[in-house]
Amino acid sequence: MKQRNGELGRRALASSGGLVAGYAALAVAELVSVAVRPEASPVTAVGGAVIDRTPAAVKDWAIRQFGTDDKLVLQLGILGVLAVLAGVLGLLGLRYRRSASAGVLLFGVAGAVAATGRPDTVGAVDAVPSLVGAVAGAGVLYVLLARLPVGAGGGTGQGAGRKTEGSEPEREPESAEPERSSEPERSSGSGPGRRGFLMAAGAVTAVSTGAGLWGRRLNASASVDAEASRAAVALPAPDSPAPRLPRGVDLKLPGLTPYRTPTRDFYRVDTALTVPRLDAGRWRLRIHGKGVRNPLTLDFDALLRRRLIERDATMTCVSNEVGGPYVGSARWLGVPLAEVLREAGVRPPSQGGRADQLVARSVDGMTLGTPVETVMDGRDAMLVVGMNGEPLPFEHGFPVRMLVPGLYGYVSACKWLQDLELTTFAAYDTYWVERKWARKAPIKTESRIDTPRPFASLKAGSVTVAGVAWAQHKGIERVEVRVDDGGWHEAELAAQGPVDTWRQWMWRWPAKPGTHTLQVRATDRTGATQTSARARPIPDGASGHHSVVVTVT
Repeated sequence: MKQRNGELGRRALASSGGLVAGYAALAVAELVSVAVRPEASPVTAVGGAVIDRTPAAVKDWAIRQFGTDDKLVLQLGILGVLAVLAGVLGLLGLRYRRSASAGVLLFGVAGAVAATGRPDTVGAVDAVPSLVGAVAGAGVLYVLLARLPVGAGGGTGQGAGRKTEGSEPEREPESAEPERSSEPERSSGSGPGRRGFLMAAGAVTAVSTGAGLWGRRLNASASVDAEASRAAVALPAPDSPAPRLPRGVDLKLPGLTPYRTPTRDFYRVDTALTVPRLDAGRWRLRIHGKGVRNPLTLDFDALLRRRLIERDATMTCVSNEVGGPYVGSARWLGVPLAEVLREAGVRPPSQGGRADQLVARSVDGMTLGTPVETVMDGRDAMLVVGMNGEPLPFEHGFPVRMLVPGLYGYVSACKWLQDLELTTFAAYDTYWVERKWARKAPIKTESRIDTPRPFASLKAGSVTVAGVAWAQHKGIERVEVRVDDGGWHEAELAAQGPVDTWRQWMWRWPAKPGTHTLQVRATDRTGATQTSARARPIPDGASGHHSVVVTVT
């Protein structure tokens, strides 16, 4: 029994040695990434590669299940997998120390491949953090395994001495590591040998923690510079202020989404595991490509000196399920995009232009494709610099993002914008189109019940049913509600704000006891009523009537 317990103890130590080695590798890589760029750290690089290669249906599921926490869940999942594999390598090292250490190096190579294969890679230098971290982790594992106490079976190491009952220990091949000496302090799975291992592991853990914290602190210093850059931005007054909102545009009912979404509550859906934090003073926007007679390169100050417009507009993510939360309305400040394109000599296809697709590129490598005809058809497409009276938050694209009202975000709302290229849909597929999403994606007419909430328990009598409806760049003409598949009842609409924003609605329901299903549908100003046919977000947005089930007593 004592021998068995000693062997189990050695295995636990070996596994923990693998975990310590993995921790050291990640900490060193984090520190090295400071000299390269934060996006090159292994967890971020591997996470980005996972996102790039995940089928659209799986991404859609992750967003439904985890919402804006999907990236955190992914990172925790990656760390969990790495921890398991590190523990397994530690166990392997009981007999094959060199092979286990080589396994750590292989994971470093995988991280390097992931880092250099991302759309935003800056070259081979992105591989450095993963490779340096892996070398450190492999060295740590090799040294820690060498300090393991020798078990009753004869030791540790590459093919360490094995013996069977009634026989002499087998001789190791000459190429194998020499068998450990039978020093008194390593004669069993406890005692000074174990203490030596634990002291070494503790020292490595402490140093690794210091390295990781130092790396994060240095990265935070760069973030402080970016924060200072944003804090120094003084947004000019718009040359074309937003039209004054009519009285009654916000019904201000309990449980009803406000007409204008506070910035802190505005949804965020993107693929960036690390939010880019850019210095506005170093930012540049390049405009070039097919049919561009006058290529432009703009800096942030030059952009702010141009004509600025201020508009209220509602944005919708294509991942938004029927009744989902990924829709919000804000007041945006920016430069009219069509004016910039015309200055560059761009003409829409209807006027003889050679390009029908505007490809926007983000600093994180994301690409979005927008129809040139739509951008230049007179709507308030803009290069956004402000949101709700302040410079854009980093999470929403500081210093500059794109916005084209009436189109889902994945074809119109590039954040952290750095490049605009004129091309054709036939010549180039952007990030999401490569993953089988539609090339062109006008927002569908949709509506949502905000109150009462699903499965609410209500009292019989007059119940206020309310929500929002949207059909950006078309406007909402009518909203109707029905109970238990009965007849449709027209709801009262809030005052109509700008055509690119959503519209609130309410209906007084004479509720009777029982369990009931409430449904809503909207009709836009073109006369089109939203379909009842249910469709998932892929490939061009969800559809169907939103419904909630409530109980009335």
